Amino acid sequence: MSHAPRNSFIAPGVSRYSRSVAYSKKALYKRQKSTVAAPAKETTAEKTVEVKGAKNGGKRTVPAQKAPRFYPAEDVPQPKVSRKTAKKTALRSTITPGTVVILLAGRYRGKRAVVLKQLDSGLLLVTGPFKVNGVPLRRVNQAYVIATSTKLDISNVKVDEKFNDAYFKKSAKTEKAFLEGVQKKAAFPESKAADQKAIDKALLEVVVKTPFLRQYLSSTFGLRKGQFPHDLKF
Repeated sequence: MSHAPRNSFIAPGVSRYSRSVAYSKKALYKRQKSTVAAPAKETTAEKTVEVKGAKNGGKRTVPAQKAPRFYPAEDVPQPKVSRKTAKKTALRSTITPGTVVILLAGRYRGKRAVVLKQLDSGLLLVTGPFKVNGVPLRRVNQAYVIATSTKLDISNVKVDEKFNDAYFKKSAKTEKAFLEGVQKKAAFPESKAADQKAIDKALLEVVVKTPFLRQYLSSTFGLRKGQFPHDLKF
């Protein structure tokens, strides 16, 4: 009587046991073979062959491997070369340096801030000032702000070139500290605190010239029942 197979088919293409169960039942873990990698052979791109004939030079250098006689049936995908260049994001006409905007998203949503300039990445550099409403120097996407009709003359406020995208780049945590679970909050750099105070001092000199502007910047924006943003004039 012939031996019945250990793993039979319930239906065509559907076996009774899975591969892992069949592996265990056959005890293939006891017959694991250890293989040794063959030493790598030194290959050369070209080789020299002898050419018969008195007028053929005697030797000739040819490729070590001949090119295939036929092209592959399917084309090998090649990366598409794009000639487009990244352009700076166009700034809305209602947003200019000195415009007071309302932040709609993020940690400081509902707060008002003053636009200082547009960075190379297209983001806006804004500040509260921090001494007025707690909004520090930060980058904001113009899609998440409402431009108001209130504008400040910040022509005398000096915004250095160091305030760029690299200025706000956070230091990457080391892999060792991440694996060890070390989550110590780094102290705020004193240089950035000094920059914030310098910007606030220059902006406050402009703010105090307009009555009730400081109170306007410190207030939080919100909608009451029956108010609709498309009906409001900011």
